[in-house]
Parts: sequence; C-alpha cells; structure tokens
Amino acid sequence: MLKMRYMSGVDNTPLHQSHLREMTAADLEHVLKIRNHNEIRRNMLTHHEIAMNEHISWFHSSSQNENIELLVFEMNEECCGFVQFKKTHYPGVQDWGFFVSPDAPKGTGKKLGMAALSRAFKKDNLHKIRGEVLEGNQSSIGFHKSLGFLQEGVFRDHHFDGEVYHNIICFGLLKHDWVW
Repeated sequence: MLKMRYMSGVDNTPLHQSHLREMTAADLEHVLKIRNHNEIRRNMLTHHEIAMNEHISWFHSSSQNENIELLVFEMNEECCGFVQFKKTHYPGVQDWGFFVSPDAPKGTGKKLGMAALSRAFKKDNLHKIRGEVLEGNQSSIGFHKSLGFLQEGVFRDHHFDGEVYHNIICFGLLKHDWVW
C-alpha cells in the first residue's frame, strides 16, 4: 500500500494520509456518489446519472475481468477518488481513467495521479500509460500535462454524446519519461 504523507514541493508538513487500494463492493455507494456528481458526469463519455443496479452490474463485470484493475484513492480513510487501469492488447501498455471527488481538498487529484502512476510504473512495471480526454475538458488536459503526459494525437469527431460529435485528445506517458 502506497502511503504519502507530504505534499510534494510544499513545506514537508504532514497534510493527509493517503493511499490506493483495490475497490470492493463496500465502496460501491460512495464511488457512485462521486461518479454521479454533476461536475464529474459532464466530463465523462457517459453523461447520464448511473443507477445503482447499473453500477453494481459494471462492478461485478469489471472486477471479474483480469484485464481491469479498479482502485479507490483514500485520504484519512475516506474515499475521495477512483482509478481504473485496463490492459490493452500491447504488452506493458495500459489505459487509465480516474475521477476525484469535487469536495476533496485542493491537491487531491495530483496525489491520486502520483500514487496511481507510481503503482503502475513501480509495482506493475508498465512501459506506458494511455489516457483519453474529451477535448473540452481543460482541467483533465492540464492535469495530464502536469503529470508529464504528452499529447499523442486526436481522435476527430470520435465520441457522439447524443447530440454532437466530440474530439478525443490522446495522451501517453512512458515509464522512462515519468519523473518520480
């Protein structure tokens, strides 16, 4: 379990105990509450409010899939974020997705990102992490760049939201480019 006690680049005073752990059925309600928050939902590929039965079905299917890893990010023993890694058909390359509670303290997203990348590159010894972001999601685009991801391309008019098509920005981070 990765524990981070200090916020990088600040003043080395304790901020929050934080770590990533595997998601369990006990996390379903809290993860769904964060996922269904308006600020989160509007930047996801699926915009509708997810019902608990749909969420349970997704969890059971995903947690049984050996190609998917579901993780919860906790600070001070409270769930404040979610990370998913999904194997691709390229060895050592995985896709990631994540969200952080809008109510979480400032800096939580960066801590979640650093913990997830550390796990991926150190523990899982991955070669590359890929991410996809809706073109209008400036906070996620900036977040990826702040973690060292490079924009690798654009899938033009790739996602249809029921009304219009949107571009998807493609990001990648190689293990040897990640500054730990």
